Amino acid sequence: DHFEYDILEVQDPWREPDRSESLLQLLPDKTLNNSLRKKWDSSPLRPSSNKWADIDALAKTGASRSLDPKALLEAKQDVVLEYTYPRLDSEVSKKLIHLLKSPFVVHPGTGRVCVPIDPRQLDEFDPLSVPTVTELLGEIDRWDAAHGKEEQPGGDVEGGGAEYMPRKVQDYEKTRLKPYVELFKSFVMALMKDEKDKSGREGEGGGRDDHRAVKKEKEREHAAGSDAMEF
Repeated sequence: DHFEYDILEVQDPWREPDRSESLLQLLPDKTLNNSLRKKWDSSPLRPSSNKWADIDALAKTGASRSLDPKALLEAKQDVVLEYTYPRLDSEVSKKLIHLLKSPFVVHPGTGRVCVPIDPRQLDEFDPLSVPTVTELLGEIDRWDAAHGKEEQPGGDVEGGGAEYMPRKVQDYEKTRLKPYVELFKSFVMALMKDEKDKSGREGEGGGRDDHRAVKKEKEREHAAGSDAMEF
């Protein structure tokens, strides 16, 4: 369990007495809190995993007659969310419009490119290894100096069988940005496939009418917005 291992064991956020007090402030029952505080005061530096288990253990003993089990459960769920919610910094976490929510934008302070990452390889990802714009420009210049206007094989020529059309090497392919772009492309392609499969399933059953209605609505929106700014 991510919370039990990464938070309670590895980070151990409530071992110190002053830190455990912050945990008590998040719990809803004062009587239970007093019992927990007394237990923890008698055992300084008690590990966070033990303190977390103490909450349910003391609650089950009837330490507080006024305890609302549902309120306690909801409070504990809020604690888990608060300590496991991913944070870059406060502004990034609070605001949906923050630029770091979008892939491949450039941080104005560091010059680093915001890149998508593979969640299966989180432990291997080093944020400081992300390339900056200046580094990318240098990599493109070095590649061009070494390869000139070199082209790579492309797709099949239409109707040409085994023949191939050469294609220009894209600038991102000359840099450390390449694996991130390819990862993002694979993610988008998977989304498109899922959407296509979903549309196909809806079209097979009673969803045909709904699909037509959505299509007509999109056509109306497109017509209404035909004069809007294009990007």
